[in-house]
Amino acid sequence: MTTATQNRNALALSVRRILALLLRHLYLLRSSGPRILELMYWPTVQMILWGFITVFLVSHSSWVAQASGVLLSGVLLWDVLFRSQLGVSLVFMEEMWSRNLGHLFVSPLRPIELIWALLVMSLIRTLIGVGGAALIAIPLFDYSIFSLGLPLLAFFTNLIVMGWAIGLLVSGIVLRYGLGAESMAWVAIFAVQPVSGVYYPIEVLPKWLQYVAYALPSSHVFEGMRAVLFEHTFRMDLLVNALLLNGVYLAAGIGSFLAFFNGARTRGQLLHVGE
Repeated sequence: MTTATQNRNALALSVRRILALLLRHLYLLRSSGPRILELMYWPTVQMILWGFITVFLVSHSSWVAQASGVLLSGVLLWDVLFRSQLGVSLVFMEEMWSRNLGHLFVSPLRPIELIWALLVMSLIRTLIGVGGAALIAIPLFDYSIFSLGLPLLAFFTNLIVMGWAIGLLVSGIVLRYGLGAESMAWVAIFAVQPVSGVYYPIEVLPKWLQYVAYALPSSHVFEGMRAVLFEHTFRMDLLVNALLLNGVYLAAGIGSFLAFFNGARTRGQLLHVGE
């Protein structure tokens, strides 16, 4: 057999191995509806978000000039919500990735104690991540979010509590359905971004979607942020709305996590969470 023939045979075998691996992943994709939906999810969310931003800026061209820091404030406060939710979910999933949940719960550790540990760790991670970004924004863009003063503490508290609620719900879902559902840690939070009014007022949304927005604590926080930046007033009504909604959300998040945990313990899933 000539060298050329051997090279062709080796190339053919290599192509077959590549196609076999490709076919394996195509079968995996075809058999998983959530994976297919996830592929369409991110482009759709980005399209909706920037679509509303475009609609708003077209009719309010002087908006950015009036408050140059409002977009940076929106970005940094949104990251509080994102990081707090991710802080809970990722810390919990690290225990699952290391198959450590079973070891934890043969100890005297109680589920509510695990929840408290997740929340405190989320707070630490959020302070480090967002605090660092906020400090870097000062020399780069000559803007300090700390100029918001005491309202910043109210905004931060409400956003981090909402992030905790979503993070606990996501952690419960991952515990119930396994690591195949871990993409929920990134998917869930971005579902609320377009209707939270991070970069534009809620009035930009269609009327029916505004009702959805006002059911979220985050929308009241970002409306309050713009009131501080544009009108130099602190809207106490928006703060109260966010606090009340967050009380409901956090109770629901804790309740759902405990319900999923009790179900997993009953079915013996704590020892097989990596499967």
